[in-house]
Amino acid sequence: MQHVCGRTPPVFFLCEGSPALTAAEGTAPPRNFAETLPTEMTVRIFGELDAASLCSAARTCRLWHQIIEQSEQLWRKQCLMVRAICQREVDSDRRHGLSWKVILVRNYIRSRVKKDWLIGRFSHVRSADELSGRKLTPLDAETWGEILEAELDR
Repeated sequence: MQHVCGRTPPVFFLCEGSPALTAAEGTAPPRNFAETLPTEMTVRIFGELDAASLCSAARTCRLWHQIIEQSEQLWRKQCLMVRAICQREVDSDRRHGLSWKVILVRNYIRSRVKKDWLIGRFSHVRSADELSGRKLTPLDAETWGEILEAELDR
């Protein structure tokens, strides 16, 4: 990813007696770090966020949205965490040429639900009524097979 050259970097001066940086006269101080840092650094900072925080950050301002939207690197990192649980689904989506972001959107809830089932969070559920209010998603036969094996091993 290359540094966006369309932004004019602000000029700063270190004022005598003041430990803070101030903008040069006639220039507006930057509103956020993404306006002053190279795009690569901004992407590295965003890379520390989880999927939910990354989506929230994308709604913060147009610049953040643009950087996050265009960075396959950010979405790939999130997908690799989802892939730890939904490897078959993520690999299938990659073979079909879907972008990392689309793969994450398609598989995020599925990975959360599958993980909850696999760790036994729903082992003692006696009826569907006990699951009301929880996010659920359709799971395929192979996934249900994995869940059944995990339940039998408990």
